[in-house]
Amino acid sequence: MRKKITWNNENIALPAIDFAATEAWLDEVAHRHGYVIGKINYIFTDDAGILAVNRSALGHDYYTDIITFDYTAGDTVSGDIYVSLDTVASNAETVDATYNSELHRVIAHGLLHLCGINDKGPGEREIMESHENEALALLDSSIIS
Repeated sequence: MRKKITWNNENIALPAIDFAATEAWLDEVAHRHGYVIGKINYIFTDDAGILAVNRSALGHDYYTDIITFDYTAGDTVSGDIYVSLDTVASNAETVDATYNSELHRVIAHGLLHLCGINDKGPGEREIMESHENEALALLDSSIIS
């Protein structure tokens, strides 16, 4: 069986997380939103890497924690998800969260985008945060401590 989720890195080491447990968790999050996981590529990078993607693909000239390219078809979520581990670390400090908790929040955030949940329009950010919190509640606390 081909692996559905791949974990890649550019310009930075892969984060020290339990990838197998994270994949099982993401499967459950997708299922609870009525989806199955197709092919998802998580690409971990640094701030320079995410800025380059943001500029070249979206024409945006700013740093961000995540950029999601959605290839979802029907009930099968697929996409490429870029995550800046530098921004995840600084956001964790800003919101007084652990690095792993913030990292898993961002990992879920990308999947939730693939499930059709947006965060740019009026009221959408609060809806996204609610779904992120529900996803994190499913995750074993030993994984995100």
